[in-house]
Formats: sequence, C-alpha cells, structure tokens
Amino acid sequence: MAFNRKRMWTVARTDLKQLFQARDFWVPMALLGSFFFVFVPLAILGIIRRVGNVKAVQQVSEALDLLPATAQAAVPKGLDPNTEVLFIIAVYLLSPIAVVVPLTISSAVGASTIVGERERGTGEFLAHTPADTREIYLGKLIASLVPGYITTVVGFGAYSLLVNLIVGPKVGYWFFPTQSWWLLIVWVLPPFLALALSLVLRLSARVKSTAAAQQATGLITLPLILIAYGQSTGALAGSGTVRLSLIMGVVAWTVAIISMVTGLNSVKRGTLLGVANEQ
Repeated sequence: MAFNRKRMWTVARTDLKQLFQARDFWVPMALLGSFFFVFVPLAILGIIRRVGNVKAVQQVSEALDLLPATAQAAVPKGLDPNTEVLFIIAVYLLSPIAVVVPLTISSAVGASTIVGERERGTGEFLAHTPADTREIYLGKLIASLVPGYITTVVGFGAYSLLVNLIVGPKVGYWFFPTQSWWLLIVWVLPPFLALALSLVLRLSARVKSTAAAQQATGLITLPLILIAYGQSTGALAGSGTVRLSLIMGVVAWTVAIISMVTGLNSVKRGTLLGVANEQ
C-alpha cells in the first residue's frame, strides 16, 4: 500500500483531539509544567533577590570561581554578588528543566498511545481503517511529539520571560535565553524527544496494559533524560562548547531518524487487535 500523508495526519489529529478532551490527563500535565517552569523559579529567584547581599549569597557568588573559564566569562562583569547568584541560578541551575519536563510529558502520552487503543476498545476500529501501519505509527508519533514541543515553546517561553523580568533589570538588560540555550532548545532537544518517543511507541505496541507501558517507559526515558540533562548543564556550564552542542545535535538527529525508520514496522494490525504480533 502506498504511503498516504493525509491518512497519517488524520491519525495524528484524532489522537490530539482525544488528548485535548481528556482533561484528567492534560490538566495535571499543565500543572506539572507550570510548577517547574513558573512557580519553582519564581520562588527561588524571588527569595534570592529579596535577601540581598547577605553572607550566604556572597559565599555562593564566590563559588563562581569554581566554574569553568567559559562559564565565568559568560557572567556579565560588574554585577553585585546578589545579581551574580541570580544569573548563575537562572542560566545554569533551573533552566535544564526545559529538557526534563517535555520528555516526561511526551513520554506519558506515547506510553498509552497504542496499548491504550486496545484498552479503550478502539484498536479493532483502527486496525480495520484504510491507514497503513506505517501511517498509524507516524501519526501517533506526531501526536506524542506535539505536546512535548508545545510544552517546550510555552513553558520555556514563560520561564525566559520570568527570568528577564526578575533578573534582567538587575543585570541591565534582557539576557535570556543565551546563545547556548537557543542552540539546545532548537537543535538538541527536538531529536531527543523524537528518539525517546520512537522507542516508547515500540514499547507501547508490545505491552499488554497502559500501566505496564508507563512503568517500562521510565527505563527508556531516564537514560535519555540524564544524557540530555548532562549535555545541557555541561555545555551551558562551559565544559562544552557551541561546537559540542552542534555535534551532539547531529548525533541525536541521526540516531533519532534511524530509530524512527526502523520503528515503522513495530505497529502491526495484530497488536491493535490484542492478538499475537503478525509474523
């Protein structure tokens, strides 16, 4: 059967519509994103800003000398200790949540996208649609990626605005996102999401329940979260360079594309019907 993009997008739109209507899912996910992107940074940065140049803040500021030279060079000169601490926390400590939260949300969606069809009793309908299994796989992959990308754009946008409103006036200008963070968000994070979801969808096609899929998904996404988090904190703290981030992105895109292509055959009509995989 020839590949049909229209059928693929139909599968994706149907899943996204069902997800939007499932308030018991997206409301907790929205609260999760708001908590990490807005409330936690607001509390931490607000407290640090109010305490002023107390001894504890000055000691933290002195710890700047322990950062790599490139990280020290990225901190604007002439800042008071309180502002230096705010800058370090905003750029090097809190912002890696932009990696963890989208991966968590998209993985939660992907974990139930196929096995959930069987549990809801809609797997038989999907199995007998004109859509090819490749179109079903890619449609569900897109539907799982969209929440993660939306979380990245909205959540990190809100975080950037918050940082610039709280710390920007003390620095003297709006400084966030930095060049390294633009590179991470635009180039490195998208393939990590695609790679994680391509693996999660394979898992969702094999397990027998959504609960089992969600438990096993952690084993897949945790290493990717650690790699992405380590890359972001390492590169942004100066132990890496822009070139390293570019190379990391190329590697991640390559692996993600290979994983998505090889995963095209992971969805079979038999799995949607709840019977043994087709041979």
